[in-house]
Amino acid sequence: MSRKIEAVVFDIGETLVDETRHWAAVAQYAGIPPLTLMGVLGGLIERREHHRSLFGYLQIESVDPNIFGYQIEERDLYPDVVSVVRQLKTAGYVIGITGNQPLGAVQQVAALGLPVDFVGSSSEWGVAKPDHGFFKRIATGLGLGYDQILYVGDRLDNDVLPAQEIGMHAAFIRRGPWGYLQASWPGAADAQHRIDGLAGVIRVLERINAPQEVRS
Repeated sequence: MSRKIEAVVFDIGETLVDETRHWAAVAQYAGIPPLTLMGVLGGLIERREHHRSLFGYLQIESVDPNIFGYQIEERDLYPDVVSVVRQLKTAGYVIGITGNQPLGAVQQVAALGLPVDFVGSSSEWGVAKPDHGFFKRIATGLGLGYDQILYVGDRLDNDVLPAQEIGMHAAFIRRGPWGYLQASWPGAADAQHRIDGLAGVIRVLERINAPQEVRS
């Protein structure tokens, strides 16, 4: 019997990667305490402003991570990433990672030993989340229907709701600044699946792929 979901595609920042070191590097570059930066970032999330407006509030130019030498390393992965992704791969799922990051950042994650089949970035595609075109590129690249893909992300506005709107299954992971704050937004009730860690992805797949009872 074929299963409904064939591919699991992960967002990067605060889904797979703990961005604490990144933001600490930005704070150091800006010459402010990390707590100050995180407080401003949290306020922007609640006000639904783009996180890049942070640089305006700090009165510094928007910076490329390459300027201060930040690179995604294995220590930046959340503790559950490697084990869960490997379980999914062993179970036969196609694994993808995509995000609104430079292609180099996506490739850095893919190079950390994860069994990844598909990578994509907004900079490469010329379209960024939450635009539906981003999710269309995922389906096209995988050669699958929208309903055969589970997208996992920490943001309702950028990840979960637009993925659902186009016909994908989606799981909202409550971690990182966006995940915790957006979990209290009214739109959180519209998320098909809510999880607190990547182990929840396996349970979500079990529910989706479970045979439906046929009523006579």
